[in-house]
Amino acid sequence: QVQLVESGGGLVQAGGSLRLSCAASGRTFSSYAMGWFRQAPGKEREFVAAISWSGSNTYYSDSVKGRFTISRDNAKNTVYLQMNSLKPEDTAVYYCAAEGRFPRATMTSEDRYDYWGQGTQVTVSS
Repeated sequence: QVQLVESGGGLVQAGGSLRLSCAASGRTFSSYAMGWFRQAPGKEREFVAAISWSGSNTYYSDSVKGRFTISRDNAKNTVYLQMNSLKPEDTAVYYCAAEGRFPRATMTSEDRYDYWGQGTQVTVSS
């Protein structure tokens, strides 16, 4: 089992920055990949970014590439999402997710991740 708790969301003006954190507990943190997803009102949840267990491989959606950076600190059992140059269309609830023991889908697919946090709201005003 893995428990995930996100933090760092809030209200920011367009062009601003936020850093989300996701603290994990339970299974050895350095043994599994992590992802960030988001869900805007009235829309389906979508992939944002992912990072391999070692941190050596990262993945981004086209909509955030070049603006967001995912990273992890395995000593602190925490994954981060640094969000720069925020846009109103980035407004959503952001979820972190941990892959299951036997991942069965690509890093960008929700199906790879068995454990989810409760989400943190990010609101970008224009």
